[in-house]
Amino acid sequence: MQTLHGQVAIITGASSGIGLATARLFAQHGAAVVLNSRGADALENAAVEIRQAGGTVVAVAGDVALPETHARLVDTALQRFGRLDIAINNAGTVGRIAPLASLEPNDWHDVLTGNLTSAFLAARAQIPAMQARGGGALVFVSSFVGTSVGLPGMSAYGAAKAGLMGLVKGITADYAAEGIRANALLPGGTDTAMAGDQAQKDWAASLHALKRIARPEEIAAAALFLAGPMGSFVAGSALYADGGNAAVK
Repeated sequence: MQTLHGQVAIITGASSGIGLATARLFAQHGAAVVLNSRGADALENAAVEIRQAGGTVVAVAGDVALPETHARLVDTALQRFGRLDIAINNAGTVGRIAPLASLEPNDWHDVLTGNLTSAFLAARAQIPAMQARGGGALVFVSSFVGTSVGLPGMSAYGAAKAGLMGLVKGITADYAAEGIRANALLPGGTDTAMAGDQAQKDWAASLHALKRIARPEEIAAAALFLAGPMGSFVAGSALYADGGNAAVK
């Protein structure tokens, strides 16, 4: 069954990893997907793959740290497909990995901008389009880092990702009565380029009760739940897709 038939979804960070897996899954479930990442070539390759598999897709390259990127994404959804139902705000950056006192203010600013301010800019552009059609679902991809664990050298990243939960609660307080559901998705270690080499992946696996890291497709399935009709009464929440990480700390 195509649970997203007739829906239109924006997915950022969609050229690889969790974003690409989510784009594939949402297209398989009938959504028209508007894909974003900074790298135009990789993004177009993702769009071609989805299109060849029978999906409906358009690619819009751009930096999520810029408000004009989000304006273009929303405008594209409305002009090409007439509506916006779902936004998966997945793009982010790890930034410089170093102990907190070794970070420069610019290091901190870059990570906060790439993960938290970019989410604000996304929501600011997406919410009016959802209001116009009477509701929608926003999913912000956070992390187990900064919530259930702190990792060495990742204070800025953890702070930014943890801040997404405050954003989700604020959006819920402001807009849930209008049918706009905002939730955070908190993956554990996931087998993407950001996970590092095999030794780093093995170390990350040891943090989880399941003693492995996730496949991107497993995180995409959690995003589908939050964005789709099965999550219709879930709002202002955090969904941990972290292999039991939070449970064993």
